Amino acid sequence: MSNLIVAFPKQEVAQNMKKILAQSGYAVQAVCTTGAQALASANNLEQGILICGYRFVDMMYMEIHEYLAPGFQMLLIASAAAIREREVDNLVSLTMPMKVHELLQTLEMMEGEIQRQKKRKKRMPVQRSEEDKKIIWDAKELLMERNAFSEEEAHRYIQERSMESGTGLVEVSQMILSAFQ
Repeated sequence: MSNLIVAFPKQEVAQNMKKILAQSGYAVQAVCTTGAQALASANNLEQGILICGYRFVDMMYMEIHEYLAPGFQMLLIASAAAIREREVDNLVSLTMPMKVHELLQTLEMMEGEIQRQKKRKKRMPVQRSEEDKKIIWDAKELLMERNAFSEEEAHRYIQERSMESGTGLVEVSQMILSAFQ
């Protein structure tokens, strides 16, 4: 489940939203009453959903959306008039008054999108720095010299150790280099 942050200008409204979500099995990471608090909370988390109102004492929803951490999505809950005049694309919104099942279905949809983005990101090839490439290559060379591995065998050896230990190729390569030197 994604991290949820609830942000509404009135503490009572924010606490009521948290209560609704808790009764539905969601864990709320933070309850905020200002845009700055919401952004600070989001910056402390990798990803999630910010459920918020339209206007805060320190900023509007569009400013929050602009500065929101990349792993976060925003669910705007506001009046129908405010949502019609919204100025932000890629924003999910619900009109007030809303029904609890609409909120829960919307959160499920947003959660699914976050999971799809995570999978896409995982499938993307890792961009390594030249320094990291050199460390991996040096480890491969060392394995090829000492163990008479081909380059493919050396790479596979490093990959297997990486998967077994749950660490990256660069870290495994560094361990190999330090073990042999």
